[in-house]
Amino acid sequence: MGLKKTNKVSAEFSMSSLTDIIFLLLIFFMLTSTLVQIHPFDLPESDSKAIAPTDLVVSIDEDGKYSLNNTELSKRGLEQALRQKKAEAENKENLTVTIVSHVDNKFNETLYVMKLANKLRLKAIMATQPKS
Repeated sequence: MGLKKTNKVSAEFSMSSLTDIIFLLLIFFMLTSTLVQIHPFDLPESDSKAIAPTDLVVSIDEDGKYSLNNTELSKRGLEQALRQKKAEAENKENLTVTIVSHVDNKFNETLYVMKLANKLRLKAIMATQPKS
């Protein structure tokens, strides 16, 4: 009796090992991305000669105090004042907030005003010091 040996090579590809590797890479990148922190940095200097519109000017002094058009406000008061100025404005779509921040401020204070302008759907630009 003759038994035949069959050595067929399977043409199928197993995806299970590939999905395991991708899953492990995903977990690795998710864990390491939460450990990265962006530290505040000094505000930049600019050599631009462009003049920006100054509808609303938010100033942040070296002590972190906010003022809108030379009127000192708290964080909550700044948000309320910006909402009120936006409601009073005739051309709400082109209203621009110019952020004037002291060079020694942490960027988080400037970032707060940028996020606030974004939340209120206002254009925000940052005034910089001219390069010397």
